Amino acid sequence: MCPEKTVQSKPKTVKTVKEEKKVSKLSKGVKKIKKKKKIDHKKETLKNKEKVRDQIIHSFYLETTNDMNDFEKIHTEIVPEKQFDLCITLDASDKERLGGYAVYFDSAAKTLCIDHHRTNTGFAEQNYIIPDASSCSEVLYTLLDEAKISREAAECLYTGIVHDTGVFKYNSTTRKTMEIAGALMEKGVNAAKIIDDSFYRKTYAQNQILGKALLSSTRILDGRCIFSVVSQKEMEFYGVDTNDLDGIIDQLRITEGVECAIFIYEKAFNEYKVSLRSNDYVDVSKVAAYFGGGGHIHAAGCTMQGHPRDVINNLTGHIEKQMDARREE
Repeated sequence: MCPEKTVQSKPKTVKTVKEEKKVSKLSKGVKKIKKKKKIDHKKETLKNKEKVRDQIIHSFYLETTNDMNDFEKIHTEIVPEKQFDLCITLDASDKERLGGYAVYFDSAAKTLCIDHHRTNTGFAEQNYIIPDASSCSEVLYTLLDEAKISREAAECLYTGIVHDTGVFKYNSTTRKTMEIAGALMEKGVNAAKIIDDSFYRKTYAQNQILGKALLSSTRILDGRCIFSVVSQKEMEFYGVDTNDLDGIIDQLRITEGVECAIFIYEKAFNEYKVSLRSNDYVDVSKVAAYFGGGGHIHAAGCTMQGHPRDVINNLTGHIEKQMDARREE
């Protein structure tokens, strides 16, 4: 995971993407683009989608792997002096999310951002951002030639959709999302196995840290908000890392009577990764954005500095304002 911003200030909200003209071909089927005009995310049209789709030539594919267990074949080392003709970012709402890999983005001849976060700043030269999409995998699917999507690629896309929709439970799930998922299943995807293996199945240590987080959770704001904190010492005690904390926030969210859930874990001394979820009316993306993060209406996150008590107090102050405003309606 790339680290998120820690600056506690209101970022500029960018509501536009760039529509650009084709002028000449890039290597391997990607064409050079010139700026034309800005377009409101919500007014993203089929015409513009087809333009971008045409610019990302479908004959450009990476070498396929045997299955999703071939993650060790992915190069993760950072060589700062290495430069590329094209850098593509996926599911990253701003450049800071790229972490150490931002050096490749900065030095690349061309940059392309494919994303679905409504807080995306449109930081690349060419941006294709669809905030209404359930996931970046759904956006990516629309840019590919369906006939050329292999079973292996379909498994990866399906996994991305499953995770970002909470197994098709979140409000971002649409008819189009389900149709894409169905098309991917026709490629031979074992949907049940992917959902169980990547979403529900947990190790004994993961169950232990989940239990610890739930036992130490606290309800506040008249029971409408719940939070839990996991420290580095606790992670060391249970022998887990940050990847083992997946699912805790959603288990907190489904607590009866809760509208908003907060889960924070310690990344470094007095530095906490914040996950926010809501069920109905609280827009957690606004809360996260205030503290330099981002995300979606019902799922967002950021990184904050300070004592955990202060972090929770700062977050709940913004959440309470939205709850109070709702009461007054």
